[in-house]
Amino acid sequence: MDKPIDAALTRLRDNDTARRAGLAGSALGTELAAAGIGFAAVGGPLEDRWHRALTELAQCIRPREGAPPVLNEGGVYHGTWIESTGTVNAEVLARFAPGVARDTHLLFADHQRGDGMIPYKVTDAGPAFSQIQIVTPLARTVWHHHRLTAGDPGFLERMYRAMARYDDWLVRFRDTRGTGGVEAFCAFDTGHDLSPRFWFAPDRAFRGDARRCDPDSPTLPYVAPDLTANAACQRSYLARIAEALGEDPDPWRRKANRSIEALYEQCFDEDDGTFYDRDRNGAHVRVRSDVLLRVLACEIGDAAFFERALRDHLMNTRKFLSHFGFTSLAMDDPRFDADASRNSWGGPVNLLSMLRAPQAFEHHGRAAELAVVAAPVLAALAAADRFPQCLDPWSGAPGFTSVYSPSILWFLDAVERGFGILPRPGGEVWFTGLPPTRLDHDAAAEATAYARRIGGADYTLAADDGRVEIHREGVLHLAFPRGWRIVMSPEGTVRAVVGMSPRPVTGDLESHGGEAGADALRLTIGPNERVELDDRGAVTSRTAAAFVPPGFG
Repeated sequence: MDKPIDAALTRLRDNDTARRAGLAGSALGTELAAAGIGFAAVGGPLEDRWHRALTELAQCIRPREGAPPVLNEGGVYHGTWIESTGTVNAEVLARFAPGVARDTHLLFADHQRGDGMIPYKVTDAGPAFSQIQIVTPLARTVWHHHRLTAGDPGFLERMYRAMARYDDWLVRFRDTRGTGGVEAFCAFDTGHDLSPRFWFAPDRAFRGDARRCDPDSPTLPYVAPDLTANAACQRSYLARIAEALGEDPDPWRRKANRSIEALYEQCFDEDDGTFYDRDRNGAHVRVRSDVLLRVLACEIGDAAFFERALRDHLMNTRKFLSHFGFTSLAMDDPRFDADASRNSWGGPVNLLSMLRAPQAFEHHGRAAELAVVAAPVLAALAAADRFPQCLDPWSGAPGFTSVYSPSILWFLDAVERGFGILPRPGGEVWFTGLPPTRLDHDAAAEATAYARRIGGADYTLAADDGRVEIHREGVLHLAFPRGWRIVMSPEGTVRAVVGMSPRPVTGDLESHGGEAGADALRLTIGPNERVELDDRGAVTSRTAAAFVPPGFG
């Protein structure tokens, strides 16, 4: 009888991804085939759910009249939103359908208004401009797409010019108080529907014009931490793009630094260690929401700051860490409402927040904490009857809407990030060995196998509860114990090994080079530890961020 890991490889070879997901002839199916992507699992629901995720993702990719298909938000949201669809969603989508992701970005440049404003959404009815709704930096998404896909200078330049004009628009219309921050004029500016953050504030900008704030508002405009952090991160990536295009990056870097200064001057509370809106009266709006995660996902703060945020807030089960992901409001806030049956940012876990979380955690080398948080969410979605916007933080039950692209893309990302093959901008490839053999909700698999084409070569990662194997062109290439991530160059050279488990994991990194057998490097790697290797496979350095477990006090 085959071992589970061998059975997973056999299932993978027998699977036809496009046919199984019903994608033959579709834009998504064509791009998946070009990337050689496939997945199989022995036991449990994950294999079926993964193919179902692709089926429903294809339902979110819609053609436009006379134009290429683009990603739609999905669920009850008929259109493409800059807050999510055109940024973080498209960034993940670029690993599966880079052409569709590119056209989704260009949609916003195509519909930029004459005064420089980019629409907050584009639907079949056309572009809409009643709010800004910018949370994830578009420039970072565009830059990562450019580097992941080996770059189209024409695409990069076109998006750069559009984003530079939009930055000018924000300066003109969204800093009415001269603080250097970016102001929120309404709840929808940040997509924070039903959040107590915006009690006594209108949903949309004054008279549907994003350039205007209601003069009779008792609290608005807010100097908003998430909008200001977004501008800071946006400008830092505009600097990188400018440099790549042969322009001077320093003006953008100075603007980014000024945005960071304004963020801390206006919105940071040192005693609480978090960020709050500053209202028109100069007071902080003391609602602890997922604004903190949004700011951190914009690469604000150093390693020490991030560790404090983990201990005090994100990994704290009194604050934001529910068993089924990060809540949208701190659980010890008396206004917290766990009702996941509606579009609410007043308490329930939003899968869009979960999709943004890796942008903060991986930036600070906190892969082990992220893996701990992700596992119950993966189990919940594997057992769910749909891909919803919200999860109940107590039970993991699916809530509002279905066929929701951030939820679908989080699931696909979690598979690649946890027990698959994940290509990175700039050429790194991550092979991660945390197979889902210990999930609750009857979601566990005995073994899994994931396939992807990298640099013209076909790779497979197969894993069971103890062993992980990487096959290259059908031949065993590397093997290592559960709990490690291998960081590889596109040519197949191991550059680093990262600890993904909450405990130190000892084992051999086996390099299989032919008939002479395998060379083995014995390593013990702690959580978040990164061990760098040279071209000969010798250890050159070790770094680690101290693991922060879930806290209960």
